[in-house]
Amino acid sequence: MKTGLVLEGGALRTIYSSGACDALLDGGVMTDYVVGVSAGIAYGVSYVSKQKGRNLEILTKYAGDKRYMGMGNLLRKDNRSYFGLKFAYETIPNELVPFDYDTFAAFPGEVEAVVTNLDTGKAEYYRVPRGDHAFTLLQATCAMPLLFPIFQIEGKPCMDGGAADAIPFRRAFEKGCDRAVVVLTRPRDYVRKPEKLQPVIERYYRRYPNFCRTMRQRAETYNRDRAELFRLEREGRALIIAPRTTRGVSRIEKDAEKLRLLWSDGYQDAAARMEEIRAFIRG
Repeated sequence: MKTGLVLEGGALRTIYSSGACDALLDGGVMTDYVVGVSAGIAYGVSYVSKQKGRNLEILTKYAGDKRYMGMGNLLRKDNRSYFGLKFAYETIPNELVPFDYDTFAAFPGEVEAVVTNLDTGKAEYYRVPRGDHAFTLLQATCAMPLLFPIFQIEGKPCMDGGAADAIPFRRAFEKGCDRAVVVLTRPRDYVRKPEKLQPVIERYYRRYPNFCRTMRQRAETYNRDRAELFRLEREGRALIIAPRTTRGVSRIEKDAEKLRLLWSDGYQDAAARMEEIRAFIRG
């Protein structure tokens, strides 16, 4: 029986997923395969490296730090992202809140991140490298349109995996998982609406018509995928952990207390279902 962990993105709202993953670590639950989108996998690698509380420490310490995120970063020619890329993906994991590369490398399973290929508009899945101290793939999967530069992954222009595959549960099954624990960052009754900035996206990414089409269809695709996911839950193939509320936490939230509360929600939601989760994994 092979079990996967699927992590939705949502930028700083993904602190909810970090809470759930920390509860899984406390409960001794480690899946065979991990796949995530955007911050889902950028934070999710701390689950694989078994570093409980690491993401909470990072965000409560640095979310309000201009080096971490702010308009000044977007205007810098050497950065071109709302997030300080070198600070967030190199300085923090390599100096300030060290990432355990050795434990991550020792994980016997596979860890994948999703990106959207701008040329095709389709999702692509890559193994997260075990020794990349700049986390280039994680930067690419987190690259929200308009707020990040375009990244080249194996020579392909790529950005936010959430554009093409926001909840990559199908990928877990394609990789041989019999069941999947899926952590969402939106409540169960959430319905995505069309992108308000679509006209800006159409102009800014006009060189990539397939990507623009994917962004136009994003809301419809997302809502359809969630409906299928809930069907799989009813069939017993997926176990879904989802917040009852996001507590008003935005994608670029700087309020440390709000982030701490949402992390706690994720932890408590998973901890309260630990026996159910263990039984689900055992099959």
